[in-house]
Amino acid sequence: MDRQPQPAPTRQRQNAYFSAHLPPHPSRQMVWKEIAAYLSRYVPPNARLLELGPGYCDLINQLPAADKVAVDLWAEVPQYAAKDVCFIQQDLSQGLGSLATSKPFDIVFASNLLEHFEPEVAGQLVREVFHILRPDGRFVVIQPNFHDAYRTYFDDYTHRSIFTHVSLPNLMRSHGFQIERVEARFIPYSMRETALPIQPWLVRAYLRFPLKPFAGQMLVVARKPPPG
Repeated sequence: MDRQPQPAPTRQRQNAYFSAHLPPHPSRQMVWKEIAAYLSRYVPPNARLLELGPGYCDLINQLPAADKVAVDLWAEVPQYAAKDVCFIQQDLSQGLGSLATSKPFDIVFASNLLEHFEPEVAGQLVREVFHILRPDGRFVVIQPNFHDAYRTYFDDYTHRSIFTHVSLPNLMRSHGFQIERVEARFIPYSMRETALPIQPWLVRAYLRFPLKPFAGQMLVVARKPPPG
């Protein structure tokens, strides 16, 4: 497990952010278990998988893969990561570092990540993800969609970039990706936005239903084309 020292003020700020904006929710793990099952179609057998900014690790813990790597600046990630997840503590605003020269990945996930960076940094991350993927590898992004979440988008005081279901795929195309799937309305912006009881069967039905009330996040699946 690769970890680097984190200055106390930075660690305190991050803990304060999670406490204020992403406090523990009793249904979070269950909801992400269903989302992971929905997305598992994009994870090939014996995949080498990377998640950028996993936070509580609710997605990567439940995705099927032979080799799992999680990269985040938050020092508390190890207490939430499953035993089969290798954690690398790293500031993604500085790029992917040693991952750029590591064995290629089959799939990279990023959930609620790119909007936290300035546009140039977000673009650099997309470019670096393209380079660490093997040909035919996929970059799967779950992202607040400003088109539908504009009223609450900046309730998160750390949001720095605006993306929509049009602009994000275009950013990916500009760095060589082919777009396989875009779901402009994928899941609610926050679990706090619905008073409905959250049950596994309801989450499964919601993910497959064409009309999605309360949706404010999009899904974009991008593929690195083979050479030639």
